[in-house]
Amino acid sequence: MPRYTFGLLVLLALGLLWGLLCSDAQPPTKVHRIGILSPAAEASTPLFEAFRQGLHELGYVEGQNMVLEFRLAAGRAERLRDLAAELVQLQVEVILTDTMTATQVAKEATMTIPIVMASSSDPVQGGLVASLARPGGNITGMALLAPELSGKRLELLQEVVPRVAQVAVLWNPRNPVAANVRATEAAAQALHLQLHLVEVPGPEALEAAFETARQGHADALITLPDAMLWNQRLQVVGLAAQHRLPALFPEREFVDAGGLLSYGPSVPASFHRAATYVDKILKGTKPADLPVEQPIKFELVINLKTAKALGLTIPPTLLFQADEVIQ
Repeated sequence: MPRYTFGLLVLLALGLLWGLLCSDAQPPTKVHRIGILSPAAEASTPLFEAFRQGLHELGYVEGQNMVLEFRLAAGRAERLRDLAAELVQLQVEVILTDTMTATQVAKEATMTIPIVMASSSDPVQGGLVASLARPGGNITGMALLAPELSGKRLELLQEVVPRVAQVAVLWNPRNPVAANVRATEAAAQALHLQLHLVEVPGPEALEAAFETARQGHADALITLPDAMLWNQRLQVVGLAAQHRLPALFPEREFVDAGGLLSYGPSVPASFHRAATYVDKILKGTKPADLPVEQPIKFELVINLKTAKALGLTIPPTLLFQADEVIQ
């Protein structure tokens, strides 16, 4: 065999071997398609960023091995059903939801695609899962247990506003938060507070709601957890300041926007934790085998600038308990 022919064969064999080695070292990357169903208005909120960060820490890079399919209702709950159908048609591998309503709509849209709740007040009472320990079906995730916090929130309000006797409660009747309403009423009765339940079915009703609270001689105000109210937090905080109503909120983002104080589980932390659920499901774990988790850390955030504007003095003991004080 001529020498140059032998050399050519060697080069071809080496090239084939190198190709096989490269193929083994760099297998084709699977791109996971994750759906997000939410009444939110935009994809760049701190909550979704926390979810993105959680996925990134687990090795997922958007645009490389992961695609996020956002379907956002922008506060219009009636759009969720069509948006859920779009995600099912796209054949996403998992759907992330962030409200009881969105989870219920997703559940109606599919019994096979796994659904991960980033936040849910009471998924058992809401009929979303069989139990926290054994959710069953295709739904799992995080439960924020909002009803159990009603008493603590009203107690905090009494500490900050000792003269409080009547409290306006803003809530969205389109949100299945009946348990929150009942728990808040029970807590108020135990604390000898009179509640004025003020319905806010949409952003257009906010100004009228605050006027109703004023006419009812409310001394203070709280809001129940709701995506629509969260989306409108700047307007809510502005109206509370305009009417000089001390207000307590379930989420710290209201306080960041100028609200007086908040108490509740860290919602961004729940979204961050939800990424772990998504990762396990993408790797083959069934939702029915993943217990629903409850928050273990609750945050008290106080805005001293807002307190001063309202003529309130925050008790030193409360400032000491606070996780964060905004000056």
